[in-house]
Amino acid sequence: MNKAQWLTALQDIFSQPVLADESMQRHTTWKIGGPADFMVFPASEEELSKCLALVHKEDMPWLVIGNGSNLLVGDKGIRGVVIKLAAPFSASCWRGEQVEACAGMLLSALALEAAERSLAGLEFSRGIPGSVGGAVRMNAGAYGNTIGEFITEVEAISHNGEPLTLKKEEIQFSYRDSSLFKLPAVITRVRLRLQTGDKEEIMAKIKNFSQRRSFNQPLEFPSCGSVFRNPDNDHAGRLIEMAHLRGMSIGGAAVSKKHGNFIINLGGAKASDVKALIEEVQQRVYEYSGVKLATEVKMVGEF
Repeated sequence: MNKAQWLTALQDIFSQPVLADESMQRHTTWKIGGPADFMVFPASEEELSKCLALVHKEDMPWLVIGNGSNLLVGDKGIRGVVIKLAAPFSASCWRGEQVEACAGMLLSALALEAAERSLAGLEFSRGIPGSVGGAVRMNAGAYGNTIGEFITEVEAISHNGEPLTLKKEEIQFSYRDSSLFKLPAVITRVRLRLQTGDKEEIMAKIKNFSQRRSFNQPLEFPSCGSVFRNPDNDHAGRLIEMAHLRGMSIGGAAVSKKHGNFIINLGGAKASDVKALIEEVQQRVYEYSGVKLATEVKMVGEF
């Protein structure tokens, strides 16, 4: 199929307008990225299933996104179909200490809902900018906790449009990673079990974490969150700062002066600026300490 035929075929599936050549700057927390060939917004699991079946049948590349954090999209954009899980995939259903959360829900919103119900465990995630699906896939964490600790089940739709359910025992969670990255499917909802706690203590913990983030992180600039994984028994930010790299810039991208593990968009930064800065930081940290920093951010599209 040519581009016009693809646009027609996709629009036949979706109730929301299908966008062609949509700038990914509008859909990433870095505010960076070239155009996606097509962007679709499923209004239901049925639409999502039909879309996955179509792209699988026609061998069309696809990528699913939520809030677009932890993502660097190349300046030349993304070939194929970008599936954005937005409002219809942002609900939650609570039953006592258990919650079923849709993949497009913001993790920070889920943490606040838990706190309002006097449920403890997710306080660490209140300031994480990602969606629930992406957070579970990469086992997002902070302050000694990770989302994987609380997962009981994950529901998804496979690349050929079929539903599947994974129990926690079938998923391997590790530091900023999980076996879900290799799953040829889209996570649609997750189930978590939390613990009843004291609401005032939970809210105080959230406030403390928020204040620490505000003081230590450059929240006033677009970023993806932490760029590098922490090496064993150390912190990437510390190594970057010890190598005197705070404030170093390439084009419109700069290493934050507040926190070495944040690369910020000063305005008009390109993906090529960020990529070059990441590589420069990796090289200089290695020369200084002998440690090879691995990236936490995922690079997608054409650079």
